[in-house]
Amino acid sequence: MYSKKSNLAVLFILGILLLSSCSEVKKVAYFQHYGTSADSLKQLKTPADLYDARIKPKDLLSIMVVTSEPQASSIYNLIVPQLFDPTSTTSSSTTSMPALQTYLVDNEGTINFPVVGRLKVAGKTRKDVEKILQEKLASAFNKELPIITIRIANYSVNIVGEVSRPGKYVTVNDRMTIFEGLALAGDMTVYGRRDNVKVLRENADGTKKYLTLNMNDKNVIYSPAYYLEQNDVVYVEPNSAKSRSSNIGAEETLTISALSILISLTSLLVNILK
Repeated sequence: MYSKKSNLAVLFILGILLLSSCSEVKKVAYFQHYGTSADSLKQLKTPADLYDARIKPKDLLSIMVVTSEPQASSIYNLIVPQLFDPTSTTSSSTTSMPALQTYLVDNEGTINFPVVGRLKVAGKTRKDVEKILQEKLASAFNKELPIITIRIANYSVNIVGEVSRPGKYVTVNDRMTIFEGLALAGDMTVYGRRDNVKVLRENADGTKKYLTLNMNDKNVIYSPAYYLEQNDVVYVEPNSAKSRSSNIGAEETLTISALSILISLTSLLVNILK
């Protein structure tokens, strides 16, 4: 009789655990409520325009002017000595490989470019500024229009909280989605809340705002925070399980250990007296 009741109790507990695990899976999985048929995939509509980052104050711009007239273009491609890595064992203070001059976008959103002078760049895309510079420099070249290439040299985001590798991550292509950022950080841990990922963003005028992402929702790709911008801070907050475990102190741990020993002893006595 006791054995049957014990088996029923074990099955009941296992059933509860399975049901709870299913509910936890729903909180962990990305892109929920998607079907596997071709029709469900056709319902996914993406924006017509590809994402293009806007330049902000404090961005570092790398600007290269390429032309078949090297003498004329050299005054725009300023070269500066690159500081030597202090962790290196070499005694030299500079490297032998020079670096292209970068231009810091000031708080007014401008850069000081050779010959051209002050140029407003904040709020514009790289393509916009490339076109403006090409028009301004056209008269300095006789044979052809220069090819101008601009890159944001310090395009990075900070990812903290319940991720495997918190830190600052840099991209070289001026674009990073929330999924790319999380992938660089080793993805969220099992304790991270997928439905309430926060993004702290600073606008070009200095104002700040919080954006919230629900990573369980398939429509997350339409969020304004889906594409991370320069210097965004992504915070993955802990779920309730992690919060509860973090509140357990030494006394609670001792109590749990004592209860575990008591349960083990009780189980042993029941088996002996059967």
